[in-house]
Amino acid sequence: MKRRSALKWTLIGVGGSLGALTLGTVGVFGYAYARGKLDTVGKVDFDSPLAVPPLAESHTDASGARVFDLDLQAGQTQFLDGPATATWGVNGAFLGPTIRASRGEEIAFAIRNDLDQETSIHWHGMHLPAVMDGGPHQSVAPGDTWAPQWTVDQPAATLWYHPHPHGRTADHVHRGLAGMFIVDDEESGALDLPSEYGVDDLPMIVQDRKFDDDNQFDDSAPLLSSGGVFGDEIIVNGTRGPYVEVTTRLVRLRLLNGSNSRLYNFGFGDDRAFQLIATDGGLLAEPWETDRLHLSPGERAEIVVAFAPGETVELRSYPAEYGFNGTGARTNGADDRLDLVQFRAADTLAESPAIPTALAAAPDLDTAEAAETRTFTLEGRNINDRRMDMGRIDFAVREGTTEVWEVVNTNGYMHNFHVHDVQFHVLTVDGDAPPPDLSGWKDTILLVPDRRYRLAMRFTDHTDPNLPYMYHCHLLAHEDEGMMGQFVVLGEGETIGEVPQSAHAHD
Repeated sequence: MKRRSALKWTLIGVGGSLGALTLGTVGVFGYAYARGKLDTVGKVDFDSPLAVPPLAESHTDASGARVFDLDLQAGQTQFLDGPATATWGVNGAFLGPTIRASRGEEIAFAIRNDLDQETSIHWHGMHLPAVMDGGPHQSVAPGDTWAPQWTVDQPAATLWYHPHPHGRTADHVHRGLAGMFIVDDEESGALDLPSEYGVDDLPMIVQDRKFDDDNQFDDSAPLLSSGGVFGDEIIVNGTRGPYVEVTTRLVRLRLLNGSNSRLYNFGFGDDRAFQLIATDGGLLAEPWETDRLHLSPGERAEIVVAFAPGETVELRSYPAEYGFNGTGARTNGADDRLDLVQFRAADTLAESPAIPTALAAAPDLDTAEAAETRTFTLEGRNINDRRMDMGRIDFAVREGTTEVWEVVNTNGYMHNFHVHDVQFHVLTVDGDAPPPDLSGWKDTILLVPDRRYRLAMRFTDHTDPNLPYMYHCHLLAHEDEGMMGQFVVLGEGETIGEVPQSAHAHD
């Protein structure tokens, strides 16, 4: 005990020699490293049925738009025995309903903020006008209502919504503001894929949390964490220790990494193979069979897994195979092994059609005449040596053009990269063709340190010289600390304007 105290004070004190400081650093690092690995396999009591978020109700207004009413509110949620946890939610105490709409539909929202803080709701992965994006420039004050409206115009995909207030996104997501947004289209509806919501087509919002002695969320970062908060409890759709009663041979899981910082490496306890059928922006060209799948914060994937009658198996997160360099992986959750959900198959299962061998058209952007090639370097909390400035537009792109963005993470720890409004095609990773899990449309991508990612994206339909879209790291602590930039899409003859003062008055 005395030795540990001496090391602690040597590290944080203002005096002492460089040698003592080094010794203190080594001691604290060793302590953090030894305590840094979490293993919950076989230790989770799967005693709660998995909650399935309800589909959001809607009504049609006089214009023919389908309107969703969303109320951002505070509440309490019973995660543990004893005191309930103070939480935030959408139309409820924690998380929100699943919004479902079809391509070509005109949709509208009435989003009322009944919280005591200004916040926003961002439609992550959605192609829409900047003024409807729900980023930091579309904040909603307490007591106010925001009413965005747009026409859904993108392929079927699993998207999500979450707050995006500048400097406070991590806190607001951690409190519970998030939900899924499923887009349907005729092409995907015609495929023989599991599609009965809540039965063989399951949304799964995977998050980690830790609790203090009073059962309240603890958002403190662990010692030597580079990514922010890491929880020692896993909740899925707001359920701690969830199980699923399986009734069909095939089940489609819509996986969302809704955590602030944690990287998941999904796989099953018996290492069974599953089929990856979709990523962020929709269906792949063809299914890909694998037994592991990495998803960083904000990424989504749709997988189909087969079950046998009467069996029980767990979905787990295994130690990460990539994403970090060196010993920092241990103190940032990369060595953790976590039980997530237990699946319990009935003695008799309904048959399911075979997964189609062809799903959707592969990305086909023509980059031969790309209008621009841009380079983005992520390091520390900067992108290209700059931190976020709400009043600064970093660059403009021209509507109707395709650009290539080259992105690299020069840190030894994890970053990822998310672009608003567009889905991008991963052209190469370090000069090589992307792996199958990066072959489809993406809007968020894990940046393995020191690998160079070439991303192609096309900017269409929506222009605004004053209101920007964001690009940023989706580790939410990094985003809040400034790892974000802004761009506008310009129409013919337009030039970069000036962000309205009201849009960044709370910078």
